[in-house]
Amino acid sequence: MAYNRKVPEINAGSMADIAFLLLIFFLVTTTMDVDSGISRKLPPPVDINVKPPPIKERNVLIVLINSADQLLVKGNIGDISTLKRDVKEFLTPTFSGNTESPDVDGHPEVKQVEIEGIGKFWVSKGIVSMQNDRGTSYKMYIHVQNELAAAVSELRQEMSKRYFGMDFFVLLKKDPEKAKSIQDAIPMAISEAEPVSLGDK
Repeated sequence: MAYNRKVPEINAGSMADIAFLLLIFFLVTTTMDVDSGISRKLPPPVDINVKPPPIKERNVLIVLINSADQLLVKGNIGDISTLKRDVKEFLTPTFSGNTESPDVDGHPEVKQVEIEGIGKFWVSKGIVSMQNDRGTSYKMYIHVQNELAAAVSELRQEMSKRYFGMDFFVLLKKDPEKAKSIQDAIPMAISEAEPVSLGDK
């Protein structure tokens, strides 16, 4: 005698809820790669009716990056490992022999200004001009930008510790006025030119 057994039904009423909870779980716990960016405060728009002042060649450190991610620093083959040091040396006023003024041929011009909390200080007129090829990799572009910004940051750190005895970023939070004095003494003198076709040579 054959028995007709019924297959028990599966209650699928809560499957949608379970799937929804799993989806939320994976969205919350999964990490996603995010492209790194550059934290930089942009200058105000330039008035097109105002003629920019002339810039002397000695005051500009030109940094070029070609399509093969190679550096050319002021006409010479550069190295990313020494770029920060080169920029720091360029932006630091250089004294010569017996003169009190650090205005030395081959180095950027300087101007003496009165800075609150610091006094009279020689400020470099040097500007670092960066230009990359359209084929430059994003990784190299960011790397060079970071090295240029790090050079200015280290100069500010050294000056902050010398004059105020503390880390510049701590000073920035505790006493913005003194931090402003450091920024006036060592401005973020980095410009970026429009990308061009520099080639790979």
